[in-house]
Amino acid sequence: MSRVAVVTGGSRGIGEAISVALKDLGYKVAANYAGNDDKAKAFADATGIPVYKWDVGDHQACLDGCAQIASDIGPVDIVVNNAGITRDGILLKMSFDDWNEVMRVNLGGCFNMAKATFPGMKERGWGRIINIGSVNGQAGQYGQVNYAAAKSGIHGFTKALAQEGARFGITVNALAPGYIDTDMVAAVPPPVLEKIVAKVPVGRLGQPEEIARGVAFLCSEDAGFVTGSTLSLNGGQHMY
Repeated sequence: MSRVAVVTGGSRGIGEAISVALKDLGYKVAANYAGNDDKAKAFADATGIPVYKWDVGDHQACLDGCAQIASDIGPVDIVVNNAGITRDGILLKMSFDDWNEVMRVNLGGCFNMAKATFPGMKERGWGRIINIGSVNGQAGQYGQVNYAAAKSGIHGFTKALAQEGARFGITVNALAPGYIDTDMVAAVPPPVLEKIVAKVPVGRLGQPEEIARGVAFLCSEDAGFVTGSTLSLNGGQHMY
């Protein structure tokens, strides 16, 4: 029987590439999304991957969403915590809401999804939790104290939960992408983006499919001895 994988933020950008890659490898994939109904429908129509709408920062919504997926497709074996938002600004201008919302979604979503799926993984003696961090959670970034803190928290969350899951056959790992060619990065003003790319040793942005291949490995049986690790995929921008 095929493993069931849930990808949060799974209908756009990096999440879309992950969802498609896992489906192509034979997993049963469900893609979570938060707000863009038209994009989610287009994604589902194009890929045949079912989509489920909920806010990963809402604890009960995660419990209910994962229960619905288990009912529709099967118990969740793999969670890819990819959903994330930005509310950039320097600390002097950042509101508490800007801080809190990024922490609630980006870091809180990892906790909520783990709470929804970890018990079932423990019962079945197998599971994969993969959290998408960021180079900015490793190196920091001007104007992103909220985002950098949340992503850095993901790396710590990963290491701690890996220790809890290991004896139950559950691995917990993270990926830390650098700057990837997505809509989010495309919104960066061109002069700023040029400066960013100039600092990447390989001389280009990453592609979503490159992140997806890293996720696919961590989902596989071949990665059974890998847990508590962070795989940095940043073109050499930050060697951590």
